[in-house]
Amino acid sequence: MRGRLQSIGSEDGFTVIELLVVILIIGILAAIAIPSFLNQTQKANDASAKELAHTAQIAAESYATDHSGSYAGLNNNLSVLPTYDATIQITSGDGAYVSGVTASSAGYSVTTTSPNSADSFTITRNNGAVTRTCTPATGLHGGCANGSW
Repeated sequence: MRGRLQSIGSEDGFTVIELLVVILIIGILAAIAIPSFLNQTQKANDASAKELAHTAQIAAESYATDHSGSYAGLNNNLSVLPTYDATIQITSGDGAYVSGVTASSAGYSVTTTSPNSADSFTITRNNGAVTRTCTPATGLHGGCANGSW
């Protein structure tokens, strides 16, 4: 009976200092993790812009096939691209969009813009040589770290 009385009177639990240390550790972990997650979101947006650039590239090649190998009709004419692939977005909205196209009989340049970050991705074809470049618009650089992709 005597042991039972001692357990009723004891006060088990955490001290205020222990609780503050745990909260501090959780805060430090959150401060490390949140910027990493934000950068992943930007990389995903940039990946969608890169994929759209590739889709626009295929549409430009299809256009040239229909026009005796000439890309000239694409010059500053964004509305042609969605006629070859309905998924190509040419106005800013919820996702990546084609922000520019220049063309000549020998080649073309298609530029897409990533949502939120405004990073731009360009595929250029000139006399058969294809190059891919990007221009970061923000400090985080997402999927555009070194100017090419």
